Amino acid sequence: MRVKINGVECEFNEGETILNIARKNDIFIPAICYLSGCSATLACRMCMVEADGKKVYSCNTKAKDGMVVESDLSSLWEERNEIMQAYCINHPLQCGVCDKSGECELQNFTHKARVNTQKHWIQDTHKPHKEWGFINYDPALCIVCERCVTVCKDKIGESALKTTPRGGAAVDATFKESMGKDAYAIWTKFQKSLIAPATGDKLECSSCGECTSVCPTGALIGAKFQYTSNIWELKRIPASNPHSSDCELLYYDIKQSGIAVQKPKIYRVSNDFSFASLNKAARYGYDTQNEAQKDEKAFKLLCEKIQNGVIKNIKFNSFITNEEALILQNLKKKFDLRLLNDEALKFKEFLEEFHQNAGEFYAASSEDITKSDFIVVAGTLLRYDAPSLSYKINNALVMNKGSGLYFHLFKDKGVEKYSKNFLSYIHKSGEEEQILYYLLQKFSTDETLKERLNSFFVEEEKEIEESISEEVSEIISETNEAGEIIEKEVKKNITKKIKKNIPIKRSLFAKNLGLDEDKMEDLLLKKSHFTLVVGSDFYFHKKAKKLARLLALIQKTTPFKVFLNPTHTNTLGVALLCDLDKEAQNGEILGYNERGDFSFSYEEYCDLASSSLNQQEGTFVNYDKRIVPTNAALEFEGYFLNDVANALGFEEEFTIHYTQKLPINRGFSPIAFDDLENFYTNGGENQRGYLLDLSQYKKTSNLNYEEPEFKALDLDNSLLLYSANPSYQFGRFSNRASALNEAIFLGLSEDLATKFGVKDRDLIRLNLENESLNLSVRVDKDLVGVAYLPYFDEKIDTSSFFEERVLRANLEKIGGSDE
Repeated sequence: MRVKINGVECEFNEGETILNIARKNDIFIPAICYLSGCSATLACRMCMVEADGKKVYSCNTKAKDGMVVESDLSSLWEERNEIMQAYCINHPLQCGVCDKSGECELQNFTHKARVNTQKHWIQDTHKPHKEWGFINYDPALCIVCERCVTVCKDKIGESALKTTPRGGAAVDATFKESMGKDAYAIWTKFQKSLIAPATGDKLECSSCGECTSVCPTGALIGAKFQYTSNIWELKRIPASNPHSSDCELLYYDIKQSGIAVQKPKIYRVSNDFSFASLNKAARYGYDTQNEAQKDEKAFKLLCEKIQNGVIKNIKFNSFITNEEALILQNLKKKFDLRLLNDEALKFKEFLEEFHQNAGEFYAASSEDITKSDFIVVAGTLLRYDAPSLSYKINNALVMNKGSGLYFHLFKDKGVEKYSKNFLSYIHKSGEEEQILYYLLQKFSTDETLKERLNSFFVEEEKEIEESISEEVSEIISETNEAGEIIEKEVKKNITKKIKKNIPIKRSLFAKNLGLDEDKMEDLLLKKSHFTLVVGSDFYFHKKAKKLARLLALIQKTTPFKVFLNPTHTNTLGVALLCDLDKEAQNGEILGYNERGDFSFSYEEYCDLASSSLNQQEGTFVNYDKRIVPTNAALEFEGYFLNDVANALGFEEEFTIHYTQKLPINRGFSPIAFDDLENFYTNGGENQRGYLLDLSQYKKTSNLNYEEPEFKALDLDNSLLLYSANPSYQFGRFSNRASALNEAIFLGLSEDLATKFGVKDRDLIRLNLENESLNLSVRVDKDLVGVAYLPYFDEKIDTSSFFEERVLRANLEKIGGSDE
């Protein structure tokens, strides 16, 4: 289908709005309130256009084939001029010092609409500033476009903001005759409202900061950035989120820190909010740089230890670039080293088992998720493991009127806010495979497989109500003169008499999981795009390979596309590039950003300092199988891993010279780093790096059916302890940031805190099988039935306690928070 906008022929798909079609074709239509991928609010009305001679609002008007649209008519700009005049009434004249000046959309559109007069007025009201933790709010600068409310609801899924009465004077009714209809409407609304937390005076949210990013004025601003720099002084460095596997596009905004100290400093992180949402760590975890200098003695010692065979192992994590991973693989081959990364090894083994059986890579991408209308999530504490992924799932549920199921060991109240049609089910540890068997039983199109799974049904009784029409009609004819009230009573009495139980078949898997199959049928009505999202609970499971094989069956025989969320930033890249080993061999261990006999790390305990990820150029493989570039925001004056490689016989001047040498047989392309792009188009098309060549992974599938096992973990009186960070921490790397830095704690849901008689900040002793830890308690109001132990603390390697993602533990209180 085609539409003509300002004389330009544009192709479009059914259901697309005029505004989004225009953006895809780089045709400018002004809009203040509308956000791509969110609901239209019609709060600003700046996007007015003429469509086939009729004025409509392009943000919520769907295009029709053959439609002719004009957006640049002088009559439209006259109305927009009035709207901008209304927005400027009583707006503070502080552009010279406002944090948003230089990128303020109110400022830009005021100039674009050529506003040079002000014909209306109203008495102003005092509106004190609000401090909401990571975010500050200046009501005097707020134009109530509602972007913050919309993005929090439609993208993030927290609905933490709302409009609230302003308490201002009413608009003079006589202005209704002298102002345009749209200008009067937005001014009237503007005079009635401000923005406020949805509950109480405090902003109860995950502090992702997306509201500050979408705010067109300086009303919502990051507290650490406020009053620190003018926008036009900052230089934007395009990069990728170094903390989690979304590796989303972000910008480090830098300038020199002062006249005396002229070294660059990161002042904030910004994002292309139309298409790239950031989590809290990405937005605020930016000052992780290492200020160390070159230590020639330690560098020489490290090289000698590798050269002379003293070091025989390298232990590292997945917070590294692909280029570093390739260097480690090269060192392994040349010096017969073993590469140790337990987390990446678990994922690699799971991925390979899936690939061997499915004959292909996991099919789904995050774009598939946002287009889905039925989503199942299992094996991940979603908002904590992958907050950016949870935003996309919420967005799909809201914008596509989607539905789905969320399975986990624990209840997350935050996930339950997403949609009434996204049902949460709590299962026991050990029942994970039953989730997959249920999906196969319900959705598989393989007749042989369905026949075998159909043996797992149980017969139950269901109360039903038979038709009563004939019996009712007979009684009505006998008591015809009694009227309608008696007729209703007759129906009720008869209904009571003929209700009875009949045997029906129920899925044994659904029964064990507590699934309501009737509700499931309702959720599935008119659904056509299915995605299954799984995470680390499955990779670390004692039956991980079986779960991988079941997932392969699901991808090959059901409508579901499977999405495997890599555990850390570049887990997928490491799994593809490195031949990982299960155990160390005799000899010393080099810890690269980890503890070892010799530590080459950005952390304090190191023998030789390494660079942070905000000081490196290179690439990651994100969860969409896309190779994305990241740039250095700050200089590192110490040694890079590439310097070690060169001292040991490899000769690449810079680390990024390895980018075009990433192995083709693993799906990489021989593209130089400087040739990689890193942006989204106006229409949202992803132009970041390139996609992994998945044809390398096509092979004959090897699908095998295995009988289910019904065995859940028996806890007795012990506590089920889960290995997880809070939603803003992804490991020791994020905890380096000043805004996120904290000491380790035990996370407890409110119900468990009550059960054990502890409250926030109390001291407890956590007894594990071979360990005992004294920790403070952090009560988590979003979760139910969970105790979790974070692994972000560099002093205690708590992840080493866990073979799976859960273990048994015991808890005892040893001190109150006031003691």
